[in-house]
Amino acid sequence: MPTIFSANSSSILVDGEPLEGLHSLAFRVVTEREDIRAIGSDERIDVSFGLRTVVGELVVRSTSLKLNQLLDERAGFQLVANLSKNKGISVTDQAVTYAFDQCYVESKSFGMDAGGTAATTYVFSSTRVRVE
Repeated sequence: MPTIFSANSSSILVDGEPLEGLHSLAFRVVTEREDIRAIGSDERIDVSFGLRTVVGELVVRSTSLKLNQLLDERAGFQLVANLSKNKGISVTDQAVTYAFDQCYVESKSFGMDAGGTAATTYVFSSTRVRVE
């Protein structure tokens, strides 16, 4: 049975402060990789791994003054995502915390849909993500 986390009962903290209006969080871990080729063959014989980074997106309804400030100041921050299944976690409920270290807001984009709801997408990078 899969664990399905609820956005309504999860929280995102930016430097310990709740991020208001969060619509979604997405991230991916990217690891540089180079194939080591065999001489005289069209197959690789090994793989060499390099730099590992984390790239993510936060979509916020309307805008986030905190993230705008971090982008303007080019300041680092920590992002903590507390994901849970239900409100008021009991001992038997599953929860997971992702801690993103040394984050920087790289860019932002703004959009508004036909219903009149504005959303800002903030792209961030992180040195690492830890599961706690």
